[in-house]
Amino acid sequence: MAAKQKILIVDDDNNIAELISLYLTKECFSCRIANDGEDALKAFPDFQPDLILLDLMLPGMDGYEVCREIRHKSKVPIIMLSAKGEVFDKVLGLELGADDYMVKPFDSKELVARVKAVLRRFQSAQVPASEVDTVTRPIKLVEFPDLSINLTNYSVTYKGAHIEMPPKELELLYFLASSPNQVFTREQLLDHIWGYEYVGDTRTVDVHIKRLREKISGSEYWQLSTVWGIGYKFEILKH
Repeated sequence: MAAKQKILIVDDDNNIAELISLYLTKECFSCRIANDGEDALKAFPDFQPDLILLDLMLPGMDGYEVCREIRHKSKVPIIMLSAKGEVFDKVLGLELGADDYMVKPFDSKELVARVKAVLRRFQSAQVPASEVDTVTRPIKLVEFPDLSINLTNYSVTYKGAHIEMPPKELELLYFLASSPNQVFTREQLLDHIWGYEYVGDTRTVDVHIKRLREKISGSEYWQLSTVWGIGYKFEILKH
């Protein structure tokens, strides 16, 4: 029997934490609860969770600080939970390395669905190229001078070097590069890459484009271009 996937729940409201634990335990996850940031950081190396549900409003060390500390040592998926629904808070969470952001109160079924979706994306990104079955699952690959994007094994090579990239950044880059010179609005990109959960939150796209540009600055052959007032495109500069 496969080992249960482990979820670390970090929330200072123990009633909410217990309720989340109940939902996830019913879905065959193994859960541990930490009620503040320091406890979460102590529990992390011992419990070795597959995913962290992290409340932002914690006593002492807040969720942003916990996320920053964990990102220094691990790529474990993090879903931030908060009563704050402002775009600024979501964008800050994503910039610090969170994989998703949910606003309280949330539906239990949506929480479980988000947890499973983030875990699937993360696990897909960890599959070595040698383990990919190219007969039943054709390779999804786009290549340009200085750039190779493989969506099958979630790898990016830029100017001969492997570039570490979270799943959503890679999916966004692959989507744009798969249709070179085609302009996509932020809303179209949200719909294709994130789906229903981020509709209306167009800053999410801007944050991910900014991160991509920091990692792959472009070349004489192509670049990630902003089309002012509309959105973005993967622009071919010369063949």
